[in-house]
Amino acid sequence: MAKGYWVAFADLTDPEGYKAYVQENANAFKKYGGRFLVRGGPSEALEGETRSRTVVIEFPTYEAALQCYRSPEYAKAMALRQGKAIMDLVVVQGHEGPQPADS
Repeated sequence: MAKGYWVAFADLTDPEGYKAYVQENANAFKKYGGRFLVRGGPSEALEGETRSRTVVIEFPTYEAALQCYRSPEYAKAMALRQGKAIMDLVVVQGHEGPQPADS
């Protein structure tokens, strides 16, 4: 079964207030098996537009990634994020097919 991923791009408008969101979202991520692969850090936009912060979270399945986003635990965290950040978020299913090296 393919893994699921959250890919988020965010600009923090209130970094101090955003800390409450980070603390609360840990409950949802733990419950649904979320694991940070990318959590901010240096980045360089080589094509297109992006935001100042990039986050990638891996979940055991695509369904778990969607369930986490739709959960009451994450809804509580999202409420704390309101007015603290502008975010674009996509949930995507991982690829389990052939890779370029396999061709």
